[in-house]
Amino acid sequence: MAIKFRKLTRAKIKELTVGASITEHGITATGLKGGDVRYAVNIMVDGLRIHRAIGKASEGVTRQQAEDAIELLRTRAREDRLGLPTGRKTHRMFEEAATGYLEGLEQGTGKNLTAKRRQLVTHLIPAFRKNRADKITTQMVQSYVRDRLSTGAAQATVNRELATLSHLFKRMIEWKWIKAEDTPLVSKGAEPPKAITVLSDADATALRHAAIGDQDGLLHLFVELGLGTAMRHSEILGIRYDQIDFNARRIYLARAKAGPRQQPITRSLAAIIAAARERAQDKSGWVFPSQRNAKDATHRLSMAKQFKRAVERAGLCPQRVTPHVMRHTVISQLAQAGIDLPTIQQISGHKTLGMVMRYVHIHGTHIDNAIRV
Repeated sequence: MAIKFRKLTRAKIKELTVGASITEHGITATGLKGGDVRYAVNIMVDGLRIHRAIGKASEGVTRQQAEDAIELLRTRAREDRLGLPTGRKTHRMFEEAATGYLEGLEQGTGKNLTAKRRQLVTHLIPAFRKNRADKITTQMVQSYVRDRLSTGAAQATVNRELATLSHLFKRMIEWKWIKAEDTPLVSKGAEPPKAITVLSDADATALRHAAIGDQDGLLHLFVELGLGTAMRHSEILGIRYDQIDFNARRIYLARAKAGPRQQPITRSLAAIIAAARERAQDKSGWVFPSQRNAKDATHRLSMAKQFKRAVERAGLCPQRVTPHVMRHTVISQLAQAGIDLPTIQQISGHKTLGMVMRYVHIHGTHIDNAIRV
């Protein structure tokens, strides 16, 4: 509803003499030399006095702008008092925030979207849905962990759920849904070390042969890259032909897990990739282009189903042999061969030497030599 002015009319503002002023509805107009007018506002919001100089008529300031300034100041004061994200009248409840988070990931390039949706819908939303997103406390998160563990969930499973919860809070901060100081501490528990599954030479050969016979013509290349580089599943699928130096035998990985790196490859693998490029429609594009649309400029996101088919044809156990087992196999072979840690790290792309040490502890030649004594 528009404010009606009886004293602070345009006619009376023009009649102001130097030093004279008129105040109405929190707006004060004061006469200045040369017929100029200065506008200021002075209002109370929830017991708090707010006074602001708005500007002069000679600067283009009008009474309407003073009115707009009052409304803006009241809105800002209300948001600050309530701790609301800018532009909202109510706080986001956890369920609303989680739903918006999933929608945001779907519109972008979010990773592990299927797993995150399952974790949120099955466990996290039921646990926190009745709480405001900015009122989830560290104690509440700890209680959630205790409840999940008491029902038989493995620590590793709960840790993955906590990782999703932590990522949700980070996104809410980035999107200015909540303030950083309103986020809880999300601490993961210690996990027992996992057994590292590796393929024997015979198993690796069987897997290669099984991949050749698959209906997906790129599965064999995927397996050769996995068994020849120790690259991660997502890293293999993110390769482009224009990022491969066949002379130097290097693949540039722009979006590797531990940061961009140069991935070395053998002569035989370079020849296999070069042959695949000759068969490809786009000889400078994605090595594993998306199958969803011929015009789609993106690459595949998974080869899990195709890989499982090859594993079964090779007579191996699909529950134990996943694409990541190829990475374990290559790194273990390097450790068994006595290759130094920095070289293994350069090939595997591990962020720290400590992560490489897991393989050396299990497969290092020094252990084999000690047993022979």
